Amino acid sequence: MRQKLRYTILALLLFPFLTAFAQTAPKYEIRATWLTTLGGMDWPSHKAVSPQGIERQKAELCHILDQLKQANFNTVLFQTRLRGDVIYPSAFEPFAESLTGTEGKHPGYDPLKFAIEECHRRGMELHAWLVAIPIGNTRQIRMLGKNALTRKHPSLCRQFKGSWYLDPGNPGTDEYLANIVREIVSGYDVDGIHLDYIRYPEQGERFPDQSTYRKYGKRQGLTQWRRDNITRIVRRIYTEVKSMKPWVKVSSSPIGKYRDTERYSSHGWNAYEEVYQDAQQWLKEGIHDALFPMMYFQGNHFYPFALDWKENAYGRWIVPGLGIYFLHPKEQDWQLDEVIRQIYFIRSIGLDGQAYFRTRFLLDNTKSVFDELRQHFYPLPALVPPMTWTDSIAPAKPQEPSFTLLDRGIRFRWEASTDNLSPVYYRLYASDTYPVDTRNPLNLIAPRIEDTRYTYVPEVPWQEYLYWAVTAVDRCGNESEPLEFFQLTNYE
Repeated sequence: MRQKLRYTILALLLFPFLTAFAQTAPKYEIRATWLTTLGGMDWPSHKAVSPQGIERQKAELCHILDQLKQANFNTVLFQTRLRGDVIYPSAFEPFAESLTGTEGKHPGYDPLKFAIEECHRRGMELHAWLVAIPIGNTRQIRMLGKNALTRKHPSLCRQFKGSWYLDPGNPGTDEYLANIVREIVSGYDVDGIHLDYIRYPEQGERFPDQSTYRKYGKRQGLTQWRRDNITRIVRRIYTEVKSMKPWVKVSSSPIGKYRDTERYSSHGWNAYEEVYQDAQQWLKEGIHDALFPMMYFQGNHFYPFALDWKENAYGRWIVPGLGIYFLHPKEQDWQLDEVIRQIYFIRSIGLDGQAYFRTRFLLDNTKSVFDELRQHFYPLPALVPPMTWTDSIAPAKPQEPSFTLLDRGIRFRWEASTDNLSPVYYRLYASDTYPVDTRNPLNLIAPRIEDTRYTYVPEVPWQEYLYWAVTAVDRCGNESEPLEFFQLTNYE
């Protein structure tokens, strides 16, 4: 019992150092949120049934992103495939009901394209969040009608406990999901593909795949065969993505407890045994860039398993998903201190960031969680770390700096940089000391500039700086040496 209590005690001991720790927020840290489009739970609350409705839907999304930007978030996990339907014009699946109120109806614009552009405009990454295996309950399948997968590809579908799922044991499932991923990665400037529910359903031992097992099992044990099926799908998707755009990140959100650990039992609820999800194997094999494990637990159901993910990361990113929806009185009415301790523990053991489920609970400031993040944990911007296992070569340093002083602000220009692998964007830094320290997030002015020119207009007149620098960044996150601009001694 003493060993089991050790990790909770450690987290409690960290609590007095919260303020000091917040002041050392790192330059590189993934700060993500799941933005749910299913049923409009996070977005949209307005239907795109008229030109005015489209503009209201767009404006609502921009307001959400503005709030996240102000709190220095850098990653949006944007729900793109819901339950056999999507939020972009697809050759494979219909538009989701949540956009217009009618399944399959075109909303009059491309929400995925719009969301990507708006995220990038604010210096944030967008990862297309795809719900992989579930394809809908009975109501959803009925609404999809002839467009339902159960009608178009019945051999791929299995009904289980009142809902429908793709059958992971059927190799046709690999091809079907790969088609959707190819469509998104080839057609959109996404920063990542994020797989949700890439597993068997709960109580999966009773999943009705007996005929598939007889056909494809090859005398393998059933449980390992099921794990291998999920891993095979993950491998196929990873390979497809990297063959098209190596810089696009592939991640998933596995069950928050991988297996029982020597430190603590999972009490029967874990990824490996319960839903046949061998997520640590994906890291070991190198067919994942990041995991966002759904660690929606308290106390010893959180800390030992966070350590287990850290110890088995195999050099890839682990970003625990925190269940802030449990703060709500109608959920489990957690105290805010629980989430605060978890964030500090994540930072103290060197994990790669935090993700929050879900966006509405953030922006509603449930139990003041958003204020806490903005004021104490994320007072400064942070950047997504470099994906060095894909590419570790930085772009060429920008050249030929020039600037024009405006009545209020400065217009910068520079010569474009080149890179060995991917498109390049730029970051602008400034300070009142020379040289500009680009390691300090306090000096980061603009995290993502797509062009070789930029106009800086301070929010308030006294936000002017003496020294400026620009760096080039490739899509894997490698950053060049800074190009310094000249000292500014007077202003128009």
